[in-house]
Amino acid sequence: MRGGNRGPNRGPRRARPGSGEGSAPGSDTTISEKGAGSELSEKVVFINRSAKVVKGGRRFSFSALVVAGDKHGRVGLGLGKAVEVSEAIRKGGEMAKQHMVSVSLTGATIPHEVMCRYGSAKVLLRPASPGTGIIAGKTVRAVLESAGVKDILSKSLGSKNPSNVVKATLAGLQQLRLREDIFRDRGIEIKVRPAAPVAPAPAPAATPNPSGETPSAPATT
Repeated sequence: MRGGNRGPNRGPRRARPGSGEGSAPGSDTTISEKGAGSELSEKVVFINRSAKVVKGGRRFSFSALVVAGDKHGRVGLGLGKAVEVSEAIRKGGEMAKQHMVSVSLTGATIPHEVMCRYGSAKVLLRPASPGTGIIAGKTVRAVLESAGVKDILSKSLGSKNPSNVVKATLAGLQQLRLREDIFRDRGIEIKVRPAAPVAPAPAPAATPNPSGETPSAPATT
């Protein structure tokens, strides 16, 4: 007989993805929340389910990997664990907001190329010209969009573990430095290049006389 009661020694029937218990593993859900003076967006990168075998069956718990950012150079990562999916996402979002860091951006892209490794995952980030867009997978894209990057080239090398890939991407963004910051740390003054002088406009050429006569100078009194 099919139903919820499966006997004294069997646990509850496993819920199917999308049955109201929560998002399926690997889903990308965006949650927008207006904070104090800025709008924070949360992206659920990955949801993992673990099971513990007990005497009466199996007990399930969920962990949610959430990325939060204001899309203006601040981004954070959080991992929430709970018995329910919604509670795990809420915990992960709160943890991501508490651990937000600032990253250096140059307009809509990054100032220079960077490669970072976390565990066995490696992520390569390269600046791109305006209009390129975000060339990245869904895991790296979640971090870059939350940070406010709009034009970038990326490549994920090595492991495809979402947790390691997200942490490698976040570590790579934290390694970015602007030219002004490097000069300030070294005690070098930034010299402003003077503007090039504007060349005077050429004098208009004299129009030739069809009759071949040289025009006479105007008489002065």
